[in-house]
Amino acid sequence: MRLPFTRFGLPQVVVYPLVVLIIMILFFVIFPPALWLIPIEAGLFLIFLWMLSFFRDPPRKTVQDESVLYSPADGTITDITQVNEDAVGGQALRIGIFLSIFNVHINRAPCSVRVGKINYKKGHFKNAMSPEAGRVNESNDITLVRIAEPARRLLVRQVSGAIARHIVCDARENDEYRQGEAFGMIKFGSRTELYVPAEDGKCEVAVKIGDSVRAGLTPLVRYCP
Repeated sequence: MRLPFTRFGLPQVVVYPLVVLIIMILFFVIFPPALWLIPIEAGLFLIFLWMLSFFRDPPRKTVQDESVLYSPADGTITDITQVNEDAVGGQALRIGIFLSIFNVHINRAPCSVRVGKINYKKGHFKNAMSPEAGRVNESNDITLVRIAEPARRLLVRQVSGAIARHIVCDARENDEYRQGEAFGMIKFGSRTELYVPAEDGKCEVAVKIGDSVRAGLTPLVRYCP
C-alpha cells in the first residue's frame, strides 16, 4: 500500500506531528477538564492535521507530451519575465511560481530530462512572492537538458521563502527523469522558477500571472510545430 506522504519530507513528517500530538496529550493529562482547554486542543489538532497535509504526496498521472513543459511545482504564477540566465545560454523566459504553506511542495520534472550541474547557494529568507527572492534567497539551481527535441538546456530553481528553511533535491548529475517525475521539495512556503531559453522562439506561454498550477499536470510552455 502506497503511503500518502512524500519520502522527501523525512524526518519532519514524523517528528513535527509527533511533537504536536505529545503536547496535546500532555495538556489533556496535566490539566483537569475545562472549557478553556477546548480551543487550545482544537487549535493544536488543526496544526497537527496541517503538518501532515503539508507533506502529502497525492497521486499524479502526467500525460507524457514532450511538446509541453509542465509546471515543476504547485502554486500561483507570480511573474513571467525575460531575464539573462547564463545556465541556459543567455536570454531566457522566467516563470515564477509561489507555493503557499497550503500547497503540495513536491517539485517535478517539466519534461523528460537529463540532469546537468546542480548549484546550491546560501542566502536570505525573504518573502518568496517577490521575483527578487530567486536572486537573494537561499536557492538550488538544477540545470536540465531536454531529452526530446529541441534538446535545449532548462533551469529549475528551488527558492526558500520567509518560512521555508530546507530545500530537498534528490537529483544528481547525469540522472534522468521522466516528465512529471518527482525530484525534491521545499519544506514550507517557498518559490520555484522555470527558465526556458528565449531562443526557443517556437514556443508560447500557456499561463498568465495569477493562474493556479499543479506540478506535472499544468502546461506552462507549449512548443509550436
